[in-house]
Amino acid sequence: MSDDWVSQKERGTPFALRLILWIAQHLGRGFARLFLYPITLYFLLIAKPQRMASQQYLNRILGRPATLSDVARHIHCFASTILDRVFLLADRSSEFEIKRHNPEEVYNLIDQGQGCLLLGAHLGSFEVLRAPAINERKLPLKILMYPNHNEQISKIFMELNPEVAETVLPLGEMDTMLRVADAVADGKAVAMLGDRAIGSEKSVDCRFLGKVAKFPAGPMLLASVLKVPVILFVGLHMGGNRYELYFEKLADRVVVDRKQRDADLQKWVQRYADRLEHYARKAPNNWFNFYDFWDKDA
Repeated sequence: MSDDWVSQKERGTPFALRLILWIAQHLGRGFARLFLYPITLYFLLIAKPQRMASQQYLNRILGRPATLSDVARHIHCFASTILDRVFLLADRSSEFEIKRHNPEEVYNLIDQGQGCLLLGAHLGSFEVLRAPAINERKLPLKILMYPNHNEQISKIFMELNPEVAETVLPLGEMDTMLRVADAVADGKAVAMLGDRAIGSEKSVDCRFLGKVAKFPAGPMLLASVLKVPVILFVGLHMGGNRYELYFEKLADRVVVDRKQRDADLQKWVQRYADRLEHYARKAPNNWFNFYDFWDKDA
């Protein structure tokens, strides 16, 4: 079901993760990328649920039965973006070709002292937004996230760049929403991912790649309370050292009327899902939800 991601355990040991980190830092990105092939093979052989989820997704977006080679390329793309996080967080963005599309959608707001909600997904790399924002100081950014998910690798990356921790607003704490409101009032951008529903969280059934999937209603409800512009962002890995970072305005304001709450939420969340599908089709191997994303009962 659509919240299976919560129960998935991290693959790999702290030693293995730190070994790859050491190799990346001391022997360079080119040498470290050689390890992506055994990592891909490991996931193909050992991680059956993720392999099956990849195949399910690829069947839909490719419009044909996905082959083992298709799945391998999908996993390899995911592993590449994880490795690249090391270099992006270590202030080595110059090693990448990052093409930004419509960044003025965000920077114009920030220049005017207007806070906004940046809404992303597990599509491509989050780090091509976060790392330059931290290292270059061009974007005052706060990030809403679950701090305990993928705890091992998150801890290692925060050790690599301690300033990452300062940008995090942990979901689930008593004062989180107050801190979010303060951030946007101060003219900051608050970023979050909006494609994974969890537990009893209110969700919306949306058409995505030809079938119904559950998307969380929380991001749009938050946007309606904050009364700030909502900007979609997607950082697509295009192979090698190339990334394309897209910014697209979803709404100047998200209005959810009490009398037609469900209908308004359906409209806004479906708009988000439609744009995710658009970008997923641009770079199919960038979809990184390796669990049963579609609602079997819908």
